[in-house]
This record gives sequence, C-alpha cells and structure tokens, in this order.
Amino acid sequence: MALSETENGCSGGEGGETDAIVNTCVLGGFSESAETRALISSLPEIHGDMGTSESATERFLVIMNRYQEQPHLLDPHLEWILNLILDFVRSEDSPPSLVHLGFKFLYIICKVRGYKIFMQLFPHEVSDVQPVLDLLSRQDPTDSETWETRYMLLLWLSMTCLIPFDLYRLDGHLEAEGSKPREPIMDRILAIAKVSEAHIILVYRLGDFLDWSLTTVSQTNDHSIRDIKVLDGVLQSLVNKHTQRLHSPPTVLQCLEKKHLSESSEAMLRKLGVKLIQRLGLTFLKPRLAAWRYQRGSRSLAANLSMSQSAAASAAVTPEVETQEQEEDYDIPEEVETVIEHLLVGLKDKETIVRWSAAKGIGRVTGRLPKELADEVVGSVLDSFSFQETDNAWHGGCLALAELGRRGLLLPSRLTDGICMKLSLNNTQTIVRNGQFYMQIFHQIIYTLCSILFVYPCSALLITAVFDRNVNCRRAASVIFCLLLSQQGTFPYGIEILTAADYYAVGNLNNCYLNISVIRELATKALHNLTPQAPDYMASTVLPQLLTVAVGMDLHSRHGAILACGEVTHALYKIINHLCFFTVCGLIEKLSLSKLPFKNDPIIAGWQWVIDDTIQTLHLASSGAKDGIMVAIVSALSAMCNEYYQAQTGQADSQMQDVLVSQYIEGLKSAQMLTRCGSALALGCLPRFMIHSKLKQVCLKSVYISCQKEGNFTEARRDAVRSIAQVCAKAGVCAHGSPDSVVCSENVAEVYGVLLSTMSDYTTDSRGDVGAWVREAAMTSLMDLTMLVASSAPEILSPDLVKSMMCCLAQQAAEKIDRYRAHAGTIFLRLLHSTEPAVPHIPHREELLTIFPTTTSLNWNAPSQAFQYIAQLLGLPEYQYHTLLGLTVSVGGITESTVHFSSQSLFDYLKGIQENTIALEQFGDTLLRILRDNLRNDRVCVPFLKMLNQMLANSCFEIFTTQENHQFCVDLLGLCKEFKRSKDISKLSACVAVFCGLIQFQGEVRKKVLSQLLLLLCHSFPVIRKTTASQMYEMLLTYDDVIDPEVLDDVMTSLSDTNCDLNTVRTHRNQLCDWLGVTRPKVVAKVIL
Repeated sequence: MALSETENGCSGGEGGETDAIVNTCVLGGFSESAETRALISSLPEIHGDMGTSESATERFLVIMNRYQEQPHLLDPHLEWILNLILDFVRSEDSPPSLVHLGFKFLYIICKVRGYKIFMQLFPHEVSDVQPVLDLLSRQDPTDSETWETRYMLLLWLSMTCLIPFDLYRLDGHLEAEGSKPREPIMDRILAIAKVSEAHIILVYRLGDFLDWSLTTVSQTNDHSIRDIKVLDGVLQSLVNKHTQRLHSPPTVLQCLEKKHLSESSEAMLRKLGVKLIQRLGLTFLKPRLAAWRYQRGSRSLAANLSMSQSAAASAAVTPEVETQEQEEDYDIPEEVETVIEHLLVGLKDKETIVRWSAAKGIGRVTGRLPKELADEVVGSVLDSFSFQETDNAWHGGCLALAELGRRGLLLPSRLTDGICMKLSLNNTQTIVRNGQFYMQIFHQIIYTLCSILFVYPCSALLITAVFDRNVNCRRAASVIFCLLLSQQGTFPYGIEILTAADYYAVGNLNNCYLNISVIRELATKALHNLTPQAPDYMASTVLPQLLTVAVGMDLHSRHGAILACGEVTHALYKIINHLCFFTVCGLIEKLSLSKLPFKNDPIIAGWQWVIDDTIQTLHLASSGAKDGIMVAIVSALSAMCNEYYQAQTGQADSQMQDVLVSQYIEGLKSAQMLTRCGSALALGCLPRFMIHSKLKQVCLKSVYISCQKEGNFTEARRDAVRSIAQVCAKAGVCAHGSPDSVVCSENVAEVYGVLLSTMSDYTTDSRGDVGAWVREAAMTSLMDLTMLVASSAPEILSPDLVKSMMCCLAQQAAEKIDRYRAHAGTIFLRLLHSTEPAVPHIPHREELLTIFPTTTSLNWNAPSQAFQYIAQLLGLPEYQYHTLLGLTVSVGGITESTVHFSSQSLFDYLKGIQENTIALEQFGDTLLRILRDNLRNDRVCVPFLKMLNQMLANSCFEIFTTQENHQFCVDLLGLCKEFKRSKDISKLSACVAVFCGLIQFQGEVRKKVLSQLLLLLCHSFPVIRKTTASQMYEMLLTYDDVIDPEVLDDVMTSLSDTNCDLNTVRTHRNQLCDWLGVTRPKVVAKVIL
C-alpha cells in the first residue's frame, strides 16, 4: 500500500550530472498477505507442472521484491509463512519437487529479509538436528537446479548447531549397523561443510580442516565457476573463523603468495585475499595498544581539570620511555613486511571493496608496530598521492589515512607534511573527492581543533564540498557536517545549519546554490559564540579581516562581514563585562583588606551595589564564568563586612545588618536559581558579628530552601546546606547559650534534623542523580558541625542524633556511585577514628573499630575493596537497615563491577549466618521492612526485586524452605502482589523472577505463588506474558518437585507454545491451572455506577 509519492527534481551541473525525477513509494504494511498465503497453499497442486510452478515463483518474487527497501514490514508475517512451507518440507509424503519448490520460496524471502534475521526463525531444537542433517545428506551437491535447497538447509543446520548441548550426545551408540559403522554427527557436519559452497557457517574446528583448506586453495582454478565458489567459501572460513588460532600462519601466507589472488579477475576473491593477509599479519604481531599514538586527552573531564602541568609532563615522558623499552625488546618478523607490501598493493586495486579492506588492514597492522616502523608505513601511504598514480590509488590512500587518523596513528607531525596540500579539491574524479570526505570525518573527530594548520584546510574542503558539482559529494559533505556536529559539538547553530543544508536539500543543485546560501547569517552568530574561546585572536586577526571585507566590492561578502563585525564586537563587549565583574570584585576585596579609610563613605554603598547587582544578574553570565564570579563575590562581601560594617570591634552596624540579612533572605525566594545560590552563599560568608542575634532567622530561611525539593533548584539546596554549616561554625557552640546567637541545646536538634533530611535527596533530571550534590554537601556539613559541637559542647549531642548521622553515612557508603560512596566512607571513618575531639554515642564503636581499625588503608572508590567492609555492618543491628538499604541499589544496579562485588559481599555475609536462625530471621525482617517502606519508591523497589531474585536463586533462605508456610515467604508474597498493578515493564519482569524464586518454599504459599504467575501469564502486556511463560518454563526445570511428573511434558509444551494472543492464552492458562492443581482465576465484571 503506497502511502505517499513524492517527486524531487535535481538539475545537474557540470560533470555530466543529469536531471532526474525520483519517485519514492513508501509502503505501510504487507498488503499481499492473502495472496501470499494462497500461493504457498497451492504448492502441493502445482509443483508437478513446470509452467505453473515457474509462474507462481515469478509472482512470489515480484511480491517480495516490492519490500526490498522496507523488509521489516514482512517481520509480523514471516513466522506463519515459514511454518506453512516447513509443513510441506517435513512431511514424509511430500515429493522432492515440492520440497525443492518450498525451499526456493524460502530463499526468496531470505534474500529480501536477510539471512541473519530469517535463519533465526528456523526451528532449532535437539530433535531437529538429525532430520535436517539427513535431508541435507540426501542432496546432490552437483545439481545446479536445487542449490536453493542446499543453501537453506545449511542455514537451518547452522541454527540447530547452536543448541546448548555437545553434539556428541546425539551420537548414541556408534555400533555397526550391519557391516557399516555409523558416523558421528560432528564428522558428518564437517564432511558436508567441505563440499558445500556455503560451508563457512558450519566450520567449528580447525585441525584437519586447515590442511584441507590450504590444499583447496592451491588446487582450485579461479576460472571455473564452481572452483570460484569453493575458493570463496574457504577464504571466508579462514578469515572469519578463528584466524588467531591458525597453527602455522607463515605456511598460510606462503600459500596465498603462490596463489597470486591479487591478479584474480574476481573482486570478491581479491578482497578476501587482502582480508586474510591482514589477519595473518596480526598473528605475527603482539596484541598491543600503541603508546605513541595521538592522545586527544583523557576521557574524564575531572582528570583533565585536576591534572597539574608537572603531572602532565611526567605522564608524557614516562610512556615514551616505557614505549622505547618495549620496542627494543620487540622483534618484528620478516613476514610483516610482506603483509604490508600486499596491503599497499591492495590500496591501488580497481574495486572499492578491496581498497577499503586494505585500508582497514593498514590501520590494524600499523597500530601494533613501533613508532619508527609505523611512520615508514605512513610515508609509504603518502607516496600513493603522486600524479603518476591512478585515481584508484588516490582513493585508497585517502581511505588508509582515514583509518590511520581514526586510530590516532597519524601523529600531528605528519599533519604538517603536506597531507592537506596533496588532497586538494582540484581532482576531477568524484571517487577521490568522496575518499577525501571519508578521511576528513575521522581526522576532524579524532584531532583537536587546536591543530590550526590542519583544521583550516579541512574547513575549506568542507565549505567547498557543500557546493560540489556532484550530488554524491555534496551529500557526503552534509553527512560529514552532521557527524562532526554530533561528535564534537563545536558548531554553534549547527542544528539550524544542518536543517537548511541536510542530506536531501543539498541533493538539488538549484536549491543548494540559491537557498542554502543564507546560512551566512547563522555563521555570523557562530562567530559570536566562538569569540570567548579565543578573544585575542578574534580581536587581532579576525576582526581586521572582516573590516577589510566589509568595504570590498562583493555585495554578499560585505553583507556577511558587516553582520559578523557586529556579532564579534558584541561578544568582545560581553567578555570585557564579565572580566569587569572579576576585576571589580577583586578590587573591592583587596581595598577592604588594605583597610583604606572609606568607612561611612558613599563609595561603600557603590561597592555594595556592585555586589548585590552581580548576585541578581548571575543568570546572565556565561556558564564558564558563573562559579568564578560567585567566589569573587563571596570573598569581596566577607572582606568588606569585616572592615566597614562594624560599629565597633565585634559589633555590627545594626542598620546594615538588618538590610543585608533581610535582602539575602529575600533572595532565597527568587525565581532565578543562581540568585538563590548567590544569596545562600552570601549568608554563609557573613562574619559572626553580622549574624549575631540573627542566627534563628538566617538558619530558618536556609532550612526552608534546603528542604524545598520541588522545582529545579538543586544547586540552591546544595549551597543552602553549605551555608548552614558555615553559619553555625561562625556563630559557635555553647550548651546553654541563646538559640538566636549560638548553636545550643535548644536548636542543635533542628539543625541536625535539616541536614539529615537532605541526606534523602535523590532528585534526578536530565543530568542524572543531581540530588547527590545535596547529599555530598550534607555529609560534609554534618562532619564539620559534629566536630565543632564535639570539641565545644559534646553534651548536647544526643545518642539519637549521632545514631541517625552514622546510619545515614553507612547507607551512603554502601550505595552505587563511587564518588559519593568514597566521600561518605571517608567521613564515616574520620568521625569513628577521631580522638581530639572524640565523637560521643557512636553505636557499636568497639565492633566498628574491629572492622575498621585505625591503621585501615581503604580505597572507597574501588568496589572490590569497599563492599567487603561495608557488608560486615549488616551484623550490627543499629546499622543493618540503612546498610542493607544502600546495598540494595548497588546489588540491583546496572554497573557490572559494582553489582558483582556488592552482591558477592552480601552473599558472603548471608552464607556466614545460614546456621544462625535468629540472625537470618532478623535479616529477613529488615528486608521486609525496607520493602514496606519503599513500595512506591521505584528507585529502591526495582533494584530490591533484582537483589531478592539473586538471593532466592542462590538459596540464601534455604533454611526457611524446610518449613511449610514460613512467615517470611508469606509476608514477602503479600508485598510483591502489590506490584501486579504496575505499568512498569522492568518492575513487572523483576516481580515475575521473584515469584519464580518463591516457588521453592513449601506449603500453601506455593499454590499462591503459582496463582500469581498464572495471573501474570494473561497480563495485558505481551512482553510480560512472554517473560512469565519463559520464567515458568525454567522454574519447572529447576524445581522438579513442583508438578506431577505425569503432566510435566504437557505443561512444558503448553508453556513453550504459548501464543501471544490474549484470548488464546486464557485457554492455555486455564488448562495449566488444572494440571498444576490451582483454582482457575475468575473474570471479575466491572461495576458501572
């Protein structure tokens, strides 16, 4: 069914590009389903009539060819088509002509949809191996009329060989039948592989097969069609199947050299020869990552920012020394030179597929060579850019340079050796320009924009290519721009430019030259955004050039230059404006510290206005300057208050105190997030005399903003939490002091309560777990405040406060993000090991010191070290709940290393308490408590279900399974039933796995678990129905005491054949209920009021 037809006219330019009308037909589905079913159903009647069968085959071919560009539309129908045809094939009554005709239809479908997808639909059970192998053995390999049958049978046999059983188990007893012994299954498969054109899919071992392959390569004649097919298959098997495990690579290489495949007339043979030679070359070289390759930089932004110049220098020197030492001890075999020579010859081949394969081989082999030898290879590639060479050699050289650049093997020193000068756009051949575009993609992605000598010529290359005379080159240029935009993101207004000059827009030459040219206005805005990256260069070089062009003769150039002058000038003004903020704030700080006699001078009001205005307009500053401006503001405000806002020593000017405190408290309610941040930091930097008698007011407002979790104010909450600790530190601690002036027994619980509440901030947005910023600040503030109180008035620290704090830290130290786990663990140990002052009332202090002695050197960032210590806290009743809560998100997470080590530590602990019934029951109660508290919290309940599934699979509650209807299982089942109403696929899938694990418990609870699984078998989501059936199948295989053995086969068959249609599933489900002895669920009628 055609949904739309569009016509797109493309007028050609020079170079022979002609006008064309392109008709595009978009299909909406497989509309010939009924006709296809009728054709297949008629095969038994028409197979004997050659004319009718050919007519039906041609009609089927026409139908299938319509879906060459949209083969996915066939997917919903492939299964029933395959089943219809296989019914004829499997029937013993089907004559050979019907079987061959059926396989011919299957081949047509396979050709359209692709064999990799289609072959997965073939039945591949154990029972299919022998029939398929027998049918394939009966085929005549010399019959050219039935090759489709052999091809499809080979694909089918390759799928059956993937069964998870050793094939020798299918041999049974190999006693002789009569006078002829039976041949093992594996030998039969190899025998078929050696005489089949498509044997590559069936090769599994390389012992005798290698000798046969080399003999075949030597004896075949590449002028015979059959020999070409056999040689093609042998080369593919050698290339794709375990090349690294070849016993004698030099022997194979010598065989290929004698064969002279590079002189063959068949492009595919030449390509396979190049591919096999490069794989052989890799076997001669040690697998290694070239330390001398170009390094764009660390993939960790934090590592890049924290690395000092000295560290960078030492890191740059050490690998070079190590590389030299490695290369001195590393001998390169002579065969590598032969391999490289063949690959360089392949770069000049007349076929693109051969050149491309050779280019990839050059990149792979060069990556394992020492620096000096690799540089010689690069030089040999550059030699191909000679006017004596053909266009094919130029194109192959471009592809090779692209591969070398993609792997970082083309060092920046080579970029200045004239690469771009040699690859000019003056070449008249389209294929060479296309190769240049491919090369440019990887060079622009891999190499930094700092390589000026290389970037500028490539920029000119891209700009010129957008207006190339050939449509394919223009489209290639558009694709390059799209890739660069996605990889580097260094193109302001890139989306707008790409929308205007997309793949289809540049296809029309008129549209390209007449309409897309307006993008120069966007280019001027791009210059505006690029100016902050290199302001000196823009002011001294770019702007004078623009001024020269602005007074030139060309109207279009003058238009773009004038717009660009305005944009660059505006950007320079903003840079100067931001610099002024830094400069003025720094000036205020230094003048205040210099104690200049400006007290009560009007200039102080001006300074205060600058600070306040900057806080109010922080959201207008560039993202890179905001943090620096905040630091400058805080430093300037603190210095100015200390010098000019004291009426007398230690006493604030009451008027300024009221004004500033009220103003910054009001700023905490601003709609601008950065204004809130600035106001919170300003309150935190006020000197002690400025918050005297205002502590309650300041703390309450900071408490207010830190507890507000709604809205996008995560950074404001973080800064408010920091401000609370700073204010408390400046106010001081006095057990019996005034709550409006110091931290005392009356307000300490409130302050701790706020900080502890922010430890549960798990806000997420597009940036991820941004609530972690708040939690990190809260942990730091709790440590600072606790050390302050413990040193001044430890008596006001109640046991409940210390317990809550230590438990929250234990939870954070057990969670999945390495950085915050390390931060929490470090603070936990510092509070535990602190002696001056000592923190009172830490629960289980002695046991904790046994687990974490003062001499402990623990890398909290490493999951392999951290979790084995954290899991020991599960044995301490006070810490068990919070530690297990933290471990839940780690064990049920997605990071492989975290999941592995956290689950291993958890299971080690559970293994140690298997004989302690009381401890195991206490652990189970804690587990149930966590689930009850987080039933509506997806952050916890989904990982919890995954963790619980692992526990059940590892028999962690085996002691409970010996008792019928154990209360733990009953309670757990009741809680898990709450998830049935969820619409979350991941939660429902995890719940199904837990139900299957609960089947190991004895008593009536087992019937209830089966009831829940059978209900999910009819869930409204097809994926849940399929998951439930699959999990129940595995469950019944694992726990053989669940069902009567007499009906086991029927149940397994029903589960494996369950249809996704809801009405059909209910019938199967009800039958399963009868077999399993479970009451059939009843449909509850909806009551309509």
